[in-house]
Amino acid sequence: MTDSEDPDLSNLVADLHAELEATAERPVEARASQWLGEAEAVAGDAVGQDVPDAVVEKRVGQVRMLLSNVEETGDETADEHVASARELVEEIEAHL
Repeated sequence: MTDSEDPDLSNLVADLHAELEATAERPVEARASQWLGEAEAVAGDAVGQDVPDAVVEKRVGQVRMLLSNVEETGDETADEHVASARELVEEIEAHL
């Protein structure tokens, strides 16, 4: 498949973006907020039905790297969103 026509993949990427977006609403530590904001923006680039798999793969890899810089956010709910985002990264990469 050359483009992300797989609705499951598209939904997973949208879910990843939503998890990262949800952290923006939480009172997270400043440094974690920077990494999470960047990860959210990068994930946003991969959202959509017409995004080529190569772009999804690159962006999700970048999200993985950005999330590796976040150990704790200082907010339990945000930590849960980060954990879910990490799981989604794994699942998306398994799809690719």
